[in-house]
Amino acid sequence: MLVVDDDDVIRQLISVNLELEGFDVYTAVDGLDALERAREVHPAVVTLDIMMPRLDGWDAAARLRSDPETAHVKVVLLSARAQEADIKRGSRLGVDHYLTKPFDPDELIAVVRRLAGLPDEDVG
Repeated sequence: MLVVDDDDVIRQLISVNLELEGFDVYTAVDGLDALERAREVHPAVVTLDIMMPRLDGWDAAARLRSDPETAHVKVVLLSARAQEADIKRGSRLGVDHYLTKPFDPDELIAVVRRLAGLPDEDVG
């Protein structure tokens, strides 16, 4: 699991919730950091914030998809931007799921479990 967000609090919140579910979690602070980390740790799933410095989530997702080494990684975009155009843009990029902030941690866990190929569990 790779959690990418420039906000320390959100990155920590997501990481802790996923660690409590038994995931090995790595973090990155922006899109460029995410690309490097993805090649190092080979995550099954990446959560990507969209609005980040240096390289935003849109471009990071596109680069993950275009690199044969990371093209298979499942991508979840996280954003406060919930317009239909944003969701469609994510779909065009080939992301696997789009969650809007604020999100329910249980929903995020269920999405990540599904994308990682793990059975659904009642996390409520």
